[in-house]
Amino acid sequence: MSKPNIIITPSGDRMVLIPFEEYERLIEAAEDAADARAIDEIKRRLATGEEELIPSEMVDRMIEGENKLRVWREHRGMSAKELAEATGLAAAYISQLETGKREGTIETFKKIAAVLRVDIDDLA
Repeated sequence: MSKPNIIITPSGDRMVLIPFEEYERLIEAAEDAADARAIDEIKRRLATGEEELIPSEMVDRMIEGENKLRVWREHRGMSAKELAEATGLAAAYISQLETGKREGTIETFKKIAAVLRVDIDDLA
């Protein structure tokens, strides 16, 4: 690292001039540090159960347009009837939500999300 040139502006601010290559190295180091912090945070969230890894097959199903509620329900190993019982909703209603024949309310999806242990946004 070369010695920086320090200048003082007319208003008294101290400014540092460094070669552009040095600036790029500093930016890269800062980005690497931010990436390392993000990785550590993800590892922490996985370890505490705040986050979970999901199989690529689930992601593929959702990308292909399959109903996210159905994908999550099946991933949790629940039948529509079991989900209905756990949420206090009718099994037919769960089926209609999964087929798109009905739209649920926010309260409905909050109940479902709680039982499936996902964020409500994961079902939208």
